Amino acid sequence: MSDTAEVVTRIEGAVGRITLNRPHALHALTTNMCRLMTEALLAWRDDPAVALVLIDHAGERGFCAGGDIRMLAESGAGDGAQAREFFFTEYRLNTLLHDYAKPLVAIMDGITMGGGVGLSRPCRFRVATERTTFAMPETGIGLFPDVGGGWYLSRMSDHIGLWLALTGARIKAADCELTCIATDYVESARIPDLKAAIVADPGAVETLLTEFGGDAGRPSLAAHQDEIAKLFAGDSVEAIVANLKAADTAWARDQLAILATKSPQTLKVAFRQLRLGGAMTRFSDNMAMEYRIGARVVQRHDFLEGVRAVIVDKDNAPRWDPATLEAVSETLIEGIFAPLASTEEWTPLR
Repeated sequence: MSDTAEVVTRIEGAVGRITLNRPHALHALTTNMCRLMTEALLAWRDDPAVALVLIDHAGERGFCAGGDIRMLAESGAGDGAQAREFFFTEYRLNTLLHDYAKPLVAIMDGITMGGGVGLSRPCRFRVATERTTFAMPETGIGLFPDVGGGWYLSRMSDHIGLWLALTGARIKAADCELTCIATDYVESARIPDLKAAIVADPGAVETLLTEFGGDAGRPSLAAHQDEIAKLFAGDSVEAIVANLKAADTAWARDQLAILATKSPQTLKVAFRQLRLGGAMTRFSDNMAMEYRIGARVVQRHDFLEGVRAVIVDKDNAPRWDPATLEAVSETLIEGIFAPLASTEEWTPLR
């Protein structure tokens, strides 16, 4: 791969290839990367020579760790314009992928978080390996599980999506298959041959995934599925916390300890985001909602403080404001979700 191109796009046989090429940053997405992918997808959308699109990454460290958080924080500390431009462009890409008519294949070999979820989850075929780690960890830095999290996470069974959104839990390949985050499991050593086979015969992609498929093992999440279904069924974050306290199991106490490290504001944002997203009938409406949230929280104290504590200073001791769930008012949350000025609202590509 080129040392300069952040995304490498090309056509091989009848397959459109998109390769993330920012390995030093775990392929964290930039606005330019989103634009390059959008341009390629639009060019291939009506091109009869392209039968399928394959999305992967260069190197071995991971598929995509998310967005360019440092840029977002630097912008948020100022006028927020660059951050809003990134969200606007990224969410258009997410929606284009969601609505894409041609088969999409994502190779989730390694870290798949945040923005990487936004690229992979809309794909018809989502391939995990033994190196896959999935997470939506945004509540830990005062952000929120965007890139369609309100749509996808809210539609998972047994409140697993809400658990993932609030706790930022990291799960491996077997759990990704259990939750339908991944459609297939292939050992990483076989991925190069799988990609070559797909390029040689894209029409046989389903058969090929079966032939190359392996056993991801037993999903560890299965042992806690019933607990998640019961304890994360509350009608507010406070109710979920109360459920966990009342349960008083080792697992429940672990979840309480995790939630105590998260931004109270963001926990409530994520809860409402999934509640509203789950009731929506159009993906683009969910993305318009998420843009409103993103445009605001990127300039709020908790995001800037979360990035300082987790990414910049790495003291892992963020000082959230408000500091408790009870102190996060409905007025504050409603303001984050309120419509923007008509000239500032997000719109999908035409």
